[in-house]
Amino acid sequence: MPENRFSALFAEADAAFNGKYKMELNELAGLSKEEIDAVAPGTTDLKMYLILTQVVEQASKNNLSQAQLAEDIKELGELAVKIARKVPRLAALL
Repeated sequence: MPENRFSALFAEADAAFNGKYKMELNELAGLSKEEIDAVAPGTTDLKMYLILTQVVEQASKNNLSQAQLAEDIKELGELAVKIARKVPRLAALL
């Protein structure tokens, strides 16, 4: 593919989705709005879900340890932990 203004974004996405936590990231990305709403009723903007996804994406790109990823998720708060527990591979870390 020829270089364009989005090439860097594609490279970053490839690094995340092919990184250490690619399976977890794919499972997290596959959660439905209904699954997220079951954990966080009334949350309409899905802000925490998006932040959690970014944290897992960064961990995957940066090849963070499982302990560090778990710590980062816990640092986001109880809602992030509840959402992460919907993904079996992330639940195992928590």
